[in-house]
Amino acid sequence: MPLKLLPLPAERFQSWLTRSTAEYVSDLVAAGSSAHEAQEDADLAMARAFSTGLPTCTNAVFTLEHGILGDVGYVWIGHDTSGDPASWWVWDIVVEPGHRGKGYGRQAMNLAEEYARAHGARTLGLNVFGFNRSARGLYESLGYETTSIKMRKTL
Repeated sequence: MPLKLLPLPAERFQSWLTRSTAEYVSDLVAAGSSAHEAQEDADLAMARAFSTGLPTCTNAVFTLEHGILGDVGYVWIGHDTSGDPASWWVWDIVVEPGHRGKGYGRQAMNLAEEYARAHGARTLGLNVFGFNRSARGLYESLGYETTSIKMRKTL
C-alpha cells in the first residue's frame, strides 16, 4: 500500500521537534561530537530552521501515512542553506523501527522528491552519517551521489 505525506499537525510539532532534536544529538555524539557540543549544535539548527515556531511549505514536516498501519515515520524537507530556492534538502527522515525493511524509506524519498520538485526544487541533497550503511545504500540506489566525504580516526 502506498504512503502519503501528511503535514504534521501543529499540536504534534513540539513533541516531534523534541524527538528530532534528541535523535540529531545522538547521531552527532555517535559521529564524535561531545554531548554538550552536539546539544548546542542541534538546538541552534532547530531554532534557525523553525524561527516562527512551526513548519512552512518550504520547510515542511510530514508524517509518512500508510492507509492501514497509520503513521510509520516522518520526513522533514525544505530549502537548503545555500540561499538558492531551487536547492532543497532532506533534513530528517525516520521510518519507525517496526516498519523498516518494507520499502517505506524508498517511498518516502520518492514522495519527498515529488514535493520538492512541485515547489521549484532542481536539486535535493541530504546528509547521511557514515555509520548508517542501510540509509547510504538506499540513497545510492535512488541515484544520490556522494558530494563530500568527511573522515576521522579515533586514536
